[in-house]
Amino acid sequence: MDTNGIRKLVTVVEDVHVEGGKEVEPPTRIAAAAAVIANPLAGHYVEDLEPLIDEYCEPLGELLTGRALEALGAPAEGYGKGALVGLDGDVEHGSAIIHNLRFGNKVRDPVSGTTLLPAAEKRAAAGATLDLAIKHITDQTVRSHHQTFEVRIPDAPRADEIVIWVVLAAAGRPHARLGAFGSELAAS
Repeated sequence: MDTNGIRKLVTVVEDVHVEGGKEVEPPTRIAAAAAVIANPLAGHYVEDLEPLIDEYCEPLGELLTGRALEALGAPAEGYGKGALVGLDGDVEHGSAIIHNLRFGNKVRDPVSGTTLLPAAEKRAAAGATLDLAIKHITDQTVRSHHQTFEVRIPDAPRADEIVIWVVLAAAGRPHARLGAFGSELAAS
């Protein structure tokens, strides 16, 4: 990928060894990769978002998924995506990139995912947190994989930037113990 427009790349990895006072064996791992990119549409309304889509969708989907997979070091069981738009931008700028099959298929295909990619997006100042939603890659009803992963980059996004995230999980929540989807209704 041409790195014009990318100010920095960030990867965050979390391994949970103990949850609720009980050891997690094996530890669960979540990896998220982000690109802090220039937002050429910041500061003014533009009807046509296609130039933003053309520049960023496929290259970022491929780049960030590759980085997250490498950091995960295991097959992905869960995934998600997010966009944090700087204050001079429009939430629709981030949405144009992540809510697009040209981005989403670059996340789904390498992990053999078939479900809809959950997303989080908002506009905020540098250092804001974003809670990335994660769901199972092939079955959205698998409750153990419904979780969020909080991410933050202290100096991003600047007012004229967007942070695009891809998150992958090697497992569901530690010690997941909820019944199968719909089981609470069957017990009645």
